Amino acid sequence: MQSGPDKTFPVSWDMFHRDARALAWRLATIGGFSAIVAVTRGGLVPAGIVARELGIRVIETVCVASYHEETERDKIDVLKPLTDTILLRPGAEVLIIDDLVDTGATAKAVREMLPKSHFATVYAKPQGLPMVDTFVTEVSQDTWIYFPWDTGLTFQAPIRKPQRATRRG
Repeated sequence: MQSGPDKTFPVSWDMFHRDARALAWRLATIGGFSAIVAVTRGGLVPAGIVARELGIRVIETVCVASYHEETERDKIDVLKPLTDTILLRPGAEVLIIDDLVDTGATAKAVREMLPKSHFATVYAKPQGLPMVDTFVTEVSQDTWIYFPWDTGLTFQAPIRKPQRATRRG
């Protein structure tokens, strides 16, 4: 039986939205982007937020699979390549967005497709940092981030059961 990750970092929708907007603020100071490439699936939500904040209307996806189960990583599979809409643009105008850079393998594969583009992620781990131009929050390599689209709301029992009220009188 495989054990879970050493550390976990649950991210709520509110936290993620705040962090994605913070990424947009950093990217706004760089400027010059005319198109976004969202790395699916994790890059879809932050790409939408960044596109709104920066007023970018051209959004493309590159569909890449690298995670298979919670901690199992496999070879990089490009399930949907980029279209000419993006490939024919000057590289510096293209902004690649993903939720997280972990080992950097996915980022490396996408960077090979768009070598002059700007790669931005909301979260970054140390092994993947060399592949990213802009990020918001760094987490340790042994941390698993639970994104809000991967979790559901469930009841959490209190740490201590409440005392039964007694009636006085």
